[in-house]
Amino acid sequence: MIEAKDIDLNLLVIFQEVFQERQISSVARKLNLSQPAVSNALARLRKALDDELFVRTSQGMQPTPLAQQLADPVAAALSHITKALNQHASFDAASSQRQFMIAMTDVGEMYFMPILVEQCRRFAPQVQIATVRANNVDLMAEMETGRIDLSLGAFDQVSDALYHRRLFRQDYVCMYRQDHPLMREGTSSKEFLSAEHLIVSTRENPYDKINQSLEKVGITASNSFTVPHFSSVPYIVSSTNLVVIVPQKLAASAAAPFRLSYSKPPIKLPTLQTNIFWHRRFAQDEGNQWLRNLLVECFSDSKR
Repeated sequence: MIEAKDIDLNLLVIFQEVFQERQISSVARKLNLSQPAVSNALARLRKALDDELFVRTSQGMQPTPLAQQLADPVAAALSHITKALNQHASFDAASSQRQFMIAMTDVGEMYFMPILVEQCRRFAPQVQIATVRANNVDLMAEMETGRIDLSLGAFDQVSDALYHRRLFRQDYVCMYRQDHPLMREGTSSKEFLSAEHLIVSTRENPYDKINQSLEKVGITASNSFTVPHFSSVPYIVSSTNLVVIVPQKLAASAAAPFRLSYSKPPIKLPTLQTNIFWHRRFAQDEGNQWLRNLLVECFSDSKR
């Protein structure tokens, strides 16, 4: 039995061209080869298959019965190979039905997803975007296999196999209801510390560092109200006298619909930098590139 490894792929390309052209000279010109090179290749294929394949006649090179049988399967195989080798160039956002998986936090979903949904509806109506919690998966393994296309966040402990690009920097702010009796712009440390606090007890990096900063000034989960994620925070704060530390972009988006205010906290907190991460295996994938560019266009504070 002849295996694929036993045949030079270039010989099948020449076979297909001779079958179509029926002239050695025509094939040579088309493939930019010499006539002896084409004849040589044909001789090698004849030997491998133990068949003449093409016989000279007054009507040109006519295929043998075996060549007739091979013609369609070889053409189909070469077509599939060509398609496979050009997968990276086949993405068209306007017609693609591709689903992208993005790892992000719940606060990331609240900020990114409304705009991404609107952009996809306008420019890529059949593209689907799904999200997964970054801390609930083996992020490196999932991105390496391609099950997760991108991750968005402020992760600062990632593998060198992941490329990244900064989207924006933001501060943490103190958020509270508009008519809060203690809180306002320029609130003193004493007023801030005397207020009741809502603690987001997420372990997602780097938000866990914020709770460490709060603990240093005496604000701990043991003497505060706590929730495990950010999604419920605007609802809780809008109807209580609790104050909470959140990323500024979350506060800005929640302020109007929930009648909230926010201000710079009277304690020192780190700056939050949000990046796009992607695996180097998919750096040249055109769909991945399109989504990265869309995120930069929509969210970057520096679109260079």
